Amino acid sequence: MSSPVYKVEGGRELRRTLRQAGDDLQDLTKAHREAAEIAARASSALAPVKSGRLRDTIRAAGTKTAGIVRAGFARVPYAAVIHWGWGRRHIKAQPFISRGAQDSEGSWIRVYEDYIETTIQKVKGTT
Repeated sequence: MSSPVYKVEGGRELRRTLRQAGDDLQDLTKAHREAAEIAARASSALAPVKSGRLRDTIRAAGTKTAGIVRAGFARVPYAAVIHWGWGRRHIKAQPFISRGAQDSEGSWIRVYEDYIETTIQKVKGTT
């Protein structure tokens, strides 16, 4: 029994667009940032508020490999303690960033789905 023979028309263009789509899928910086911004907004709404300083430090970032939600900085060094707690000091954990990311998952997962779909649609020569 012989193997089926396929003829690819526009093979050069297909290879080029597949290579470009692969590059696009490796560099998800924009999608990571958009997803992190959604999670950061949800986390901000859940942050404990006394003065509002902690809530105001919540921010999003996107890198090539991850979406990141951060809170706190030099003037608000207690963000991690509030989020994760500190048993010795009897400070109970209030994981507002984790909960915000979990609660908004339905929204930020669509960012990735849309990005992948758009990237796949850019491939010419496929049906």
